[in-house]
Amino acid sequence: MRHLIDFGDLTRAEWESLYQRCSDIMDHPASCFRPPPPVFRAACRGRVMASLFYEPSTRTNFSFQTAMLRVGGTVFGFADPKSTSTAKGETLKDTIKMVSGYADVVVMRNPKEGAAKAASLYSDVPVINAGDGHMHPTQTTADLTTITRLRGKVDGLSVGLCGDLKNGRTVHSLIKALAKFEGIKFFLIAPRELAVPEYMRAFMREHGMWFTEVTGLEAVIPQLDVLYMTRIQRERFVDPLEYERCKGVYVLTRRKLDRAKKELLVMHPLPRVDEIAIDVDDDPRAVYFEQARYGMYARMALLTDLANQEREKPEPVEIGVKPACSNPNCITQTEHYLPPLVKQNGGVDCCAYCDKELR
Repeated sequence: MRHLIDFGDLTRAEWESLYQRCSDIMDHPASCFRPPPPVFRAACRGRVMASLFYEPSTRTNFSFQTAMLRVGGTVFGFADPKSTSTAKGETLKDTIKMVSGYADVVVMRNPKEGAAKAASLYSDVPVINAGDGHMHPTQTTADLTTITRLRGKVDGLSVGLCGDLKNGRTVHSLIKALAKFEGIKFFLIAPRELAVPEYMRAFMREHGMWFTEVTGLEAVIPQLDVLYMTRIQRERFVDPLEYERCKGVYVLTRRKLDRAKKELLVMHPLPRVDEIAIDVDDDPRAVYFEQARYGMYARMALLTDLANQEREKPEPVEIGVKPACSNPNCITQTEHYLPPLVKQNGGVDCCAYCDKELR
């Protein structure tokens, strides 16, 4: 059974097939504000999507629900785990086994790293990661759709990633996705305490990706084809004082854009706080609201594929003697029944749930 846990699960050919389906939906004259083409309008008729959101979301939650409705399916779920049996102590495993008996596809957001991977071990239906503690692959489908649609290609671009690169799951997923393309240059713009984590550096080195880490935006903005802004995420900080030190470090203004290329794409996964000034919205290079709309079409294309798989019992997980993960935000720290799983990142043993090196 195919799940979407990490964008790395897709080959470039699979992505291009998904994008073509998305493009077919968008190119229909009525698709912007009215129903999609008839061939897609009933693509998920009779199918049911379970929407399990363990943390707040606007765009991802709404766009998934809208996407499923537009392709003819129906939706149930929750947006507040306190109103479910999770509040009574139900395990993720039990929730997933129960919900996958009701639905044809499970869409889940959870703040714990590796939660979607854990869910996929026990689900009878495809699991789509709508954002866990370190990856957000369907946001990446929105990002790549935006770049491809507006630039015509992805290969050969210089991409600036700016803000919280340590905790930014959208950034981590985008880096993994862009490893499938040729000639990408990354400018990683962040304060040192919010720099990209080491396992992502190891990933980029392993895949021969060009990158440089800088702390200032203005010096590199003239070189960029894409500027991907992110907010400093208060909810990811354990220490409130550290958040106060980091917030507001990068603010994109119209004045800073004066030095940028005329064809630059300014992107943001949203929500923004203060990292993009309101007056930037009127600049034609600001495409973040289009990016959000493209996310709906990308999820429509994804659901027409995954929601129509046949139900299948998950394969038994082989439990061996393997080192346990020490990452405090890994799903294995709260769901203690999970088997320890190991993957290789750059020749190093890492936790298969959260990608952190095992020591």
